[in-house]
Amino acid sequence: LFRSIYVPIGQWSNPLLTQRGAGLGIHAVARLKPGVTIEQATAEMERVTSSLAQAFPDTDKGIGASLIPLRKEVLGDVQPILLILLGAVGFVLLIACVNVANLSLARSTARTREFAIRGALGAGQGRLVRQMLTESVLLALAGGTLGVLLAQFATQAALRVLPSQLPRAADIRIDARVLLFTLIVSLVAGILFGLAPALQTSQPRLNETLKESARGGSGTRHRAQGLFVVIEMAMALVLLVGAGLTIRSLLGLWRVDPGFRPNNVLTFAVSFPPSFINAPPATIRAYVRDLDVKFAATPGVEAASQSWGAFPMWTDDEQLFWIDGQPKPTNENDMKWALSYVVQPDYLKVMGIPLERGRFFSVHDDEHSPFVAVVDDVFARKYFGDVEAVGKRIRLDRDDLGGNTLVQIVGVVGHVHQWGLGSDRTQELRAQMYLHCTQMPDDYIAMVPGGGGTFLVVRSTDRAPHLLESLRQTNRQMNGEQVIYDPESMNDIISGTLASRRFSTILLGVFAALALLLSSIGIYGVISYLVGQRTREIGLRMALGASHTGVFRMVLREGAKLAGIGVVIGFGASLTLTRLITSMLYDVSPTDPLTFIAVAVLLTLVAVAACYIPARRAMRVDPMVALRYE
Repeated sequence: LFRSIYVPIGQWSNPLLTQRGAGLGIHAVARLKPGVTIEQATAEMERVTSSLAQAFPDTDKGIGASLIPLRKEVLGDVQPILLILLGAVGFVLLIACVNVANLSLARSTARTREFAIRGALGAGQGRLVRQMLTESVLLALAGGTLGVLLAQFATQAALRVLPSQLPRAADIRIDARVLLFTLIVSLVAGILFGLAPALQTSQPRLNETLKESARGGSGTRHRAQGLFVVIEMAMALVLLVGAGLTIRSLLGLWRVDPGFRPNNVLTFAVSFPPSFINAPPATIRAYVRDLDVKFAATPGVEAASQSWGAFPMWTDDEQLFWIDGQPKPTNENDMKWALSYVVQPDYLKVMGIPLERGRFFSVHDDEHSPFVAVVDDVFARKYFGDVEAVGKRIRLDRDDLGGNTLVQIVGVVGHVHQWGLGSDRTQELRAQMYLHCTQMPDDYIAMVPGGGGTFLVVRSTDRAPHLLESLRQTNRQMNGEQVIYDPESMNDIISGTLASRRFSTILLGVFAALALLLSSIGIYGVISYLVGQRTREIGLRMALGASHTGVFRMVLREGAKLAGIGVVIGFGASLTLTRLITSMLYDVSPTDPLTFIAVAVLLTLVAVAACYIPARRAMRVDPMVALRYE
């Protein structure tokens, strides 16, 4: 099978190809000479376009050239999203490292007596530090190895759900660079986050240590562990807020009315038989009408229509025009413009677009009747204001329409989100115009067979599971040489426009969930350790009359205090960092109070829940056992 086919542009049988004013959507690719920067090339192109504007003022005045590095063109808007996800990964890594450092600190505290005796027997400070760092690095390397194995399986799973728009998704794999990066990160993490427990135990003091073993742990160690928990909570809150904002944005986008009803709508393209490439326009028109009739009669199909120009969230085509009765602009750049949809009479029925005023196309609108158009409400408001648009006339500036075609507006329909659910309202070009397929002039009709055929959209009944096969059968009955290709449901097209957002939201949500889990483990470990260190103190309190409920509340209060401080610090960090994901948000402020409050409550409840088991264990302390050795 061919993966790529290259053909000369000059073989394209489009009469507009040789006309300077035709907008055919052709892009150029160039390699800069060695030593030439993109800025220098842009300046040179500005001089070229300025010269063209002087030589051809009617078509090139106001036309410029935009030079974009190919890497930036390929990556598009994905690069900021990937950088944000990289930051989220970094946060999760930091939380995990802080967690390990906290647990290592607790473990080293339990071994304080051991290190004190080692020091008394002659072990130097450097040797004790090396021992602790060696243990920390080995632990980090073991974790890194396990992480690589898990990443291998997770990567394969992620590739199945990656959006097709993500550049070079097929090249994502675990290679030597990933292994080297993992090794370096594991070593650095093991050394940096092993320093705290290493330094804590590297200066053992035998007398104080023996006294602490009888009375309780060091307050300095408790404060260090509490600080680690606060850092974890703060970073977890930042990730949870980011995930919460993107989830609310995605849910908001799914609630946006696209201007049509996408359910049960299927799109596909049909290639014309080779014999139609040089067929006369009358033959092509007759075949176009027959296509609609045959496909509409297919079992399971409610309505069918062809669509040649723009199509919502898929392709775009623009039309220049001016209002009849006004002087024609001297330059194309001074023309009014709108999105152009070239469709058949059943298009509104297929797409479920509401007709607001006037009428849509009918079978009586053909090549022999006056040229008519239908516009959307945005077009009507923008170009006619409070004056009724139905009945007004415009003139189309299009070479394949004769350059000056008078068109009467016969209806106004609802606006369709051409540019996607989240970005349509921010686009400059939103006005929409509908033209009738079979009213298009002969030059336009003649280009259809050689331009890839025709594009159809059909609405099916709710019970049409094998619709595509039925359509293929109808297609074979019409002509065995024509082929249906690129079938896709309208729901899939909409989903595709949200693929990058959905993928980044899922990943950010996963990272936030991991951060929440690690933070809860961290606070559980610290509170559990503190309860174990304060067993005698708790026993003494209970011996002096403290109730089980009072002890339970005391432990929970300790955990809630750490969580509360972390939430406050996390709030401050989130107010700054969430502004970095503004481009990923829709209809939600990066400082949305509802999200902040909900995340703070969730994080606090999880932290308190993590303290429940240590608190219950503290309630069950037997004063007699706890004080036996006092």
